[in-house]
Amino acid sequence: METRQVARIPEGEEWSYEPKWDGFRCIAFRDGDNVELQSKSGETLTRYFPEIVAALREAVTQRFVTDGELIIATESASDFDALLQRIHPAESRVKRLARETPATYVVFDLLAEGRRPLFESPLSARRTQLEAFVERNFEKGEYVRLCPATKDVALARRWLKGELARLDGVIAKRDVPYAFGSRDAAVKIKRSYTADCVIGGFRTSKDGKIASLLLGLYDVEGKLHHVGFVGSMSAAERERAGAKLQPIVEPPGFTGSAPGGPSRWRREQDSPWFPVRPEIVIEIAFDHVTGHRFRHATRLLRWRPDKAPHSCTMEQLLHPTES
Repeated sequence: METRQVARIPEGEEWSYEPKWDGFRCIAFRDGDNVELQSKSGETLTRYFPEIVAALREAVTQRFVTDGELIIATESASDFDALLQRIHPAESRVKRLARETPATYVVFDLLAEGRRPLFESPLSARRTQLEAFVERNFEKGEYVRLCPATKDVALARRWLKGELARLDGVIAKRDVPYAFGSRDAAVKIKRSYTADCVIGGFRTSKDGKIASLLLGLYDVEGKLHHVGFVGSMSAAERERAGAKLQPIVEPPGFTGSAPGGPSRWRREQDSPWFPVRPEIVIEIAFDHVTGHRFRHATRLLRWRPDKAPHSCTMEQLLHPTES
């Protein structure tokens, strides 16, 4: 079952709410000793999370299908970087990480139990079955947890604001049967943060106009590192960006980590990006940080001529400001 993003939490008797987790979506299948973990794209995750496989195999119920999220929890949030480290070809490394940074499978739906298909039942009925299922099978387990859920929209708003924990957002679900492949039964409302970034370069489209702005932040040594990009802009903003950036094209742009691909300043190579003098600051909105980079494309909020470029530091990624 897919989700679509909306700006506000929907309200009404048909809706219930769950925290949105920053992890890997995972369908788990168990049939006796056989356990399979499957990603949203249909790829297997089984070999990467042996501790979860073992926990599911120890359940009293011999046959079931659950929907949930694999996360690696810290004291204040979930660690997506640590989760990514699990996708590794070396079995010895996977086993070591399973001991050092064990994952948790947060279960939020029960699609089948024994020989009973539950996916045709409305969400409220599946939730009742899920709560009993988790209590019966994983009450004392440390690797499988029941996802919180509520009908209280006020509590959902507190989740979204991060008052109770630093969550990824909120999922709102309609009280309908499990909608395979559909985005009509559930929506997501994501938390958003802001940061001031230096433009260290840009990419152009085939017509020579600005296609994306390459963003940089300074480390403690004063090096400017590439941390992401802004891709979605209006035609007017692209024109404005071109007027500001074309006159200051100058290497190196980034003095730390740089964008992938060759620079136009290397001879006899095509240019995928153009470096500029680090003089222009913009404020952007983002939702995730992974490995000291914005995980997704960011959104341009405003130009900041009042902001000194060297004040735009990596510290913003560690302590982001909510938008």
